[in-house]
Amino acid sequence: MSKEKKELTIEDLPGVGAATAEKLRESGFNDLLSIAVASSSELVEVAGVGESAARKMINMARDNLQMDFESGEELLKRAERIERIKTGSAELDRLVGGGIETGTITEAYGSYGSSKTQLGFQLAINVQLPKDKGGLDSGVVFLDTESTFRVDRIKQLAEAAGLNYKDVLKNIKVVRCFNSDHQMLLAEKINDLITKERFPVRLIVVDSLISLFRSEYLGRGMLSERQQKLNKHIHTLQKLADMYNIAVYVTNQVMAKPDTFFGDPTEAVGGHIVSHGCNIRLYLRKGKKGTRVAKLVDSSALPEGEAAFVITEHGIKDVE
Repeated sequence: MSKEKKELTIEDLPGVGAATAEKLRESGFNDLLSIAVASSSELVEVAGVGESAARKMINMARDNLQMDFESGEELLKRAERIERIKTGSAELDRLVGGGIETGTITEAYGSYGSSKTQLGFQLAINVQLPKDKGGLDSGVVFLDTESTFRVDRIKQLAEAAGLNYKDVLKNIKVVRCFNSDHQMLLAEKINDLITKERFPVRLIVVDSLISLFRSEYLGRGMLSERQQKLNKHIHTLQKLADMYNIAVYVTNQVMAKPDTFFGDPTEAVGGHIVSHGCNIRLYLRKGKKGTRVAKLVDSSALPEGEAAFVITEHGIKDVE
């Protein structure tokens, strides 16, 4: 019986005929898992079915996949899927538990020049390294919202890592986001890259996460709408991370809190939506003598701490 369940396709779901199945697949709902983790409103929108029919599809997909309570032992087995991408700095790797991990969203926030984008570039190189050299031998999707992507820097880092820069660039899918809706749409289309084009994505870089949302939704009157859309975008990224065991690295902007009298007045923008949506949060700042300092601000499993590193011609390195 369990074997038959595993072989079910979306056509076997209640109310899904050939036309509905085609609409679902065109929107990235290619298997039972993608249906099971969807909301009924998503299916209503893309497949043109009623709320009741959408709920029946979701429930059957979840029942078939046995998406119920799991024991700690089962979760331990799932945790064994987690892989890590080295950053180039042993100290920074130590801070984040061995490298940037798959299956979760890692946020780095800081002021201009704090190396947020440089870390994204380095990860885009390192993920393409063989596993025995700290990579995952896989591709990258780079959502560029601030026109920060630089081919020359990627070439420089690739050559420093001993890789063919042309092959490296082929394995990075870069797209310039022009507004927040475009950014959200592109994140949703990553599913097609993976399922239809068979592009082996194991790293998504969003640089920066909130820039376009922040510039379009001005004032307190639009804050609620902005946060709702931002929340949906983060959930899309987390769903991709979960479904395909992808590491998601996002950069974020900062603002000053003038009412802070002691300590650093710098705070990440985005409020609770971003803070709750990102499992690992790094605060990056400039240190002494050209160094950079990463502070682990929040993690569900790791202790707070700091790590110093430097940005060199050859990439991110430990301080000598």
